[in-house]
Amino acid sequence: MRFSDKTKDTILLFLLTGLFLGVSFYFMLKKETLWFFVLPLLLIVFYYYIVSLDKVLLFITFFTPLAINIHDANIGAALSVPSEPLMFGVVIVFLGKLILERNYERKVATHPLSYLIYFSLLWMLVTSFTSQLPVVSFKHLLSRIWFVVPFYFVAVPMFRKKKNIHWFLWLYMISLSGVIVYTLIRHAAHGFDEASGHWVMSPFYNDHTAYGAAIALFLPVLAGYLVYPGLSLTKKVMVFPFFVLYTVAVILSYTRAAWLGLGVAVVVLLLVLLRIRFRWVLFSVVVLAGLGFLFYQPILNKMEKNRQHSSVTIEQHVQSITNITSNASNLERVNRWASALRMFKQRPFFGWGPGTYQFVYAPFQLARERTVISTNLGDRGNAHSEYLGPLSEEGVLGLLAVLAIFGYSVYLGLRLYHRSKEKELRLMSLVITLGLITYYVHGFLNNFLSTDKLSVPVWGFMAILVALDVYHTRGKEEMNN
Repeated sequence: MRFSDKTKDTILLFLLTGLFLGVSFYFMLKKETLWFFVLPLLLIVFYYYIVSLDKVLLFITFFTPLAINIHDANIGAALSVPSEPLMFGVVIVFLGKLILERNYERKVATHPLSYLIYFSLLWMLVTSFTSQLPVVSFKHLLSRIWFVVPFYFVAVPMFRKKKNIHWFLWLYMISLSGVIVYTLIRHAAHGFDEASGHWVMSPFYNDHTAYGAAIALFLPVLAGYLVYPGLSLTKKVMVFPFFVLYTVAVILSYTRAAWLGLGVAVVVLLLVLLRIRFRWVLFSVVVLAGLGFLFYQPILNKMEKNRQHSSVTIEQHVQSITNITSNASNLERVNRWASALRMFKQRPFFGWGPGTYQFVYAPFQLARERTVISTNLGDRGNAHSEYLGPLSEEGVLGLLAVLAIFGYSVYLGLRLYHRSKEKELRLMSLVITLGLITYYVHGFLNNFLSTDKLSVPVWGFMAILVALDVYHTRGKEEMNN
């Protein structure tokens, strides 16, 4: 009997399916393991690694807010599953294709922001060699690479298509919405009190500060979609519940740094709408920073008189930001910052090595600055600053690299807003910039770019701005819808 090719394919499919099910049930019944059932998913992911990294990137984006942090004491490392292993796979495939094909978008590779990122990674490599703990530093550098390569260098060409920008934003926001609902349900069981608000988002977020930072980052985006050009009224009505959910969530997160970031973003928005030139804004920031330096002692004395603790009352909770007399959280931040500055003074150029702060800062603490939550074990976080952390770990050039990347991304976003004639592009560049500003302000009080939860959106937002610049406003290539 002769079979057609189609019939042969059908028979082969049934045979392979039967073989797979047979082996899977063998492992389930005899070996008491279910891992073999995951094989089809792994094969699908592997297929898209080869044919379409874009889809893998969007897959990672969706699962990042849902990822669980797993710490392995045997190797002394923590891994966010499934996002970080998938990112590492993207890095391997991207670099492999780059070596074999030697074909990457020149406009992206030579963009000013790309050059700043090159310098940052290069300096991290240099300071890893001079590090106090080279193994720790090279692990830190590797983790930075598997954040930056997928969500900047792979993402920028992906964002040539506007629909991919929207997919990226909504996949993260929908997934984070699930975490928010989960958190609010748990929080409600404790009467939405401030104490439980610090941990009810676990295991998805380690604490309320990272959770609040992520929500604040996307609130300007949701606000933008409420007035997005060309979006139907029906879709805008569908966006509104998300905006309300995020607003309630950021309030109940009790994350003062997130509130502060949103406040600064609102001020920047008003300055933009009032058409105040960027150089005047920059001049004002420099003047305020200079005044803060000149009148540092009177400001410190004023802060020392503030004894307002964290509170369920928003007004009192905001006031507690400047309490450095009796608020343990604030006092510990001052302790970490002072330790970072002492570390910098001892090694001002190369620093102590990327990622080493938490392991080497203990001897730099002063007895009078220690708090009830201080530790010598390096097990309670880092420098609590996206700026002082690199300063202590990578020296003055490490800080300058961070400032250059953050500062240029804001400049790029505002330039796109002012120069573009397309309403959709103007609004997108503005809300993305405002989102980044919320995190850059948050970065004065906490640092989360060593985690997938914030690295994915922050580097992704920068990639969106570069894509808008490279593929649209320069007039060389129109973005595809």
